[in-house]
Amino acid sequence: MPKWTIKLPDVVRIDVLLFDGFSNHCLANTLEPYRAANTIIGRHIYQWRLFSLPGGLVRSSSNMLVQTDPATADQPPCDFIMVTSGYRHKKLSTSENLSKLRALCSNARCVVGLDTGAWLLAAAGQLDGRKATIHSDVFDSFTETFAHIDARKDRYIIDRDRITCGGAMASFDLALHLIGHQCGEGVRLDVAALFLHETSQPFGDMEKESIRSKLVLRALVIMDQNIEDPLTIPDMADRLGSSVKNLHRRFVENLGTTPGKVYRYRRLVAVRSLVENTDLSIAEITTRCGYENASAMTRAFKQQFKITPVALRISSGN
Repeated sequence: MPKWTIKLPDVVRIDVLLFDGFSNHCLANTLEPYRAANTIIGRHIYQWRLFSLPGGLVRSSSNMLVQTDPATADQPPCDFIMVTSGYRHKKLSTSENLSKLRALCSNARCVVGLDTGAWLLAAAGQLDGRKATIHSDVFDSFTETFAHIDARKDRYIIDRDRITCGGAMASFDLALHLIGHQCGEGVRLDVAALFLHETSQPFGDMEKESIRSKLVLRALVIMDQNIEDPLTIPDMADRLGSSVKNLHRRFVENLGTTPGKVYRYRRLVAVRSLVENTDLSIAEITTRCGYENASAMTRAFKQQFKITPVALRISSGN
């Protein structure tokens, strides 16, 4: 069962191994959620390094150049090594490259194949006997070449300490899933909301992968549409055509906590956004986020984020 809040890890170390022709869309969709999670949490839990086998500049499929460090077998261990390549994956599957890749994978707690990176991992024997997926354009060729791998057409597959992901958009879903597992559902939903335009639904299509209940998705939308004048949970359940008991059960199953706690959190997230991104007074923000007075809002905010709204505004330079 998912958990709304969990004890945060001290640090999660991520090594990203790039090969020429990699998708910079995939790279950004992988790392930007972690950058956002660090911002939301207020410290650098997620730390990443960019590598290539030779080091130096690596060219993406859209000709973007990315500076990397050389990958060596004696580099410090990491929690995740994420391997990504482009459509030159077959030419990259040389005995020398695969030997180096095997050594690097042995230095990581978990090995991740992004986009066609799964092909290189399979060729290096890192997916033997595992369930795996890959970009849809090369899926059929992948299944024919690696018949001993249980290939499936999923967005991403987690099989113990091996993870594979089918493309750029799926890599964003995967990052959100891992953030939820490592930092709790509250942080995950917060990260998801940051990447959507304000006219979009608050949690977007990517949430359908991790929130199976349409009732919960509809409730999340209603919450974000009723920040200034909060609804009671019975009123929300009535709008949704659900009983309070059923709504409570679905939230616990999908997010690991009650609808009331999620609603309070979303209101405090709205407070934080207004504090950091507007010049509105604390009194005005209090009203806009459905609090009767600034003192009550400040107490709730400090309990949630370990800082007062005034102190946050000063530290953010707004």
